[in-house]
Amino acid sequence: MCCSVAFARSLGLALLPLALCCILANLLLLFPMGAITYIQQDRLASYIWYFGGLGGGGLMMLVPAVVFITLGKCSCCWNESLMMCGSVLAAVVGLVGSSYCFVISGFALVQGPQCFTSYGWSYPFADQKGRYLLQPETWSRCLQPLHIVEWNVTLLCVLLGLAVLEFIICLLQLGSGLVNAVCRPCCYKQEYSLNA
Repeated sequence: MCCSVAFARSLGLALLPLALCCILANLLLLFPMGAITYIQQDRLASYIWYFGGLGGGGLMMLVPAVVFITLGKCSCCWNESLMMCGSVLAAVVGLVGSSYCFVISGFALVQGPQCFTSYGWSYPFADQKGRYLLQPETWSRCLQPLHIVEWNVTLLCVLLGLAVLEFIICLLQLGSGLVNAVCRPCCYKQEYSLNA
């Protein structure tokens, strides 16, 4: 059991920086190239307002991170099983959060940024179903904000990668927690019957 608690704590410590990076990446999406004028004029892509990185990959991910890190050691076998059940529930919250972050970032990436083109403010890549990602020569269609396509693509790809890592970490703890929550009481009953 000590190994599983130490494993959970190490996973929680790994989740913390990932969650903070998701929050930072999402905040940077709100301020293209560091400018605040576009958020004031409501010129950001619609999916950015779903806060996939801030809510899903960030704040929701703090729940499993804190739970995993604070797992305590109990002398009673059933308390240990309940503790692992708690970590399983926290892992499920993490899986939901990372999935939300991944889906929203994916939709935002496919839609492309809202930018000023020669035809005015629009989503010039929305009808391309993400093909613009393989055609960087078309990115110059966005005149303002400067380099908005590169800015969005970079940050959204970072969010996608972080969401995948968070999902894997929570999935590992889900498996570990389920095994320990289910098998520990059985082992305890076997030990008790052998001692009797």
